[in-house]
Amino acid sequence: MFARKIRVEYEENGRKLPCPLKWLDSFSMRSFTNFSVFDDTLPVADGEMEIGSGVPLDDLRNSMEDWLRRKGYLPRGSHLLIAEK
Repeated sequence: MFARKIRVEYEENGRKLPCPLKWLDSFSMRSFTNFSVFDDTLPVADGEMEIGSGVPLDDLRNSMEDWLRRKGYLPRGSHLLIAEK
């Protein structure tokens, strides 16, 4: 089910930093998007998630970035970076 491993980072002042597990948990435990495909996400550590094969990375990044901004976690001017390992 969680066949893909991804790295989730954010940019701040030109540096790439791993997203804290707290942020990833916050996104994965929500029910705000109504996109069941995001149910196939599992945070495992700071900056690391496992996701299902049907999870589109661009949609995941956009939804996660929006959620983290609304929660006040993602600093102003920062962007989320998601890449498969």
